[in-house]
Amino acid sequence: MTSFATHRRRVHDTGLPPYRRLSALRTCLTEFAPYGFRATYHHLCRSAGIPRDLERDPGALVWAVEELHAARALWLTEQAGWESRRRAQKGAGVRVPDPPPPTVRLWCPDPEFHPAAPLPAVMPRLMSAPRAGDLAVCPLCETDRGTTPLRDGYWLHRLCAGCGVSLGRREQSRARAVQDARKARWRLVWSRTV
Repeated sequence: MTSFATHRRRVHDTGLPPYRRLSALRTCLTEFAPYGFRATYHHLCRSAGIPRDLERDPGALVWAVEELHAARALWLTEQAGWESRRRAQKGAGVRVPDPPPPTVRLWCPDPEFHPAAPLPAVMPRLMSAPRAGDLAVCPLCETDRGTTPLRDGYWLHRLCAGCGVSLGRREQSRARAVQDARKARWRLVWSRTV
């Protein structure tokens, strides 16, 4: 079983080779990825400036994991507040609990199109975002946004034109060529060549 804190420490461990530290950062993303794994990975690579050759700037990995850690700390604080309120409700005999805070995740299906602001700045808006139905107002931009269709292989997403989050439902499509192109583009993002 993995632990965010354990892998965060491995990213900070300068005794490890840079590729192992990058692997630890990616494992942290499996534990907490507010935009989805791919978009959050791309966001951290861009915001921290993680180079393709990790030897050039190994400190970028620390910068990235600390940005992710700060965002996760905000979410954990919100979660702990709910747990405390729930214990008080149980003590008072309330059988039907208030709903827990939503899972912190607005999906960005295009890994290269996501909010540009640092994760800790986006987290408060992300945690208070509504989760139901098609949204006319983007929960992150907080403005009425036009939507951009994105074909992601078999799915057509409505994306916020300003920040790239998926708004509303997905509709199934059959564009195999588009899916193959998206996989090829993801390989470039994964290797930090984009």
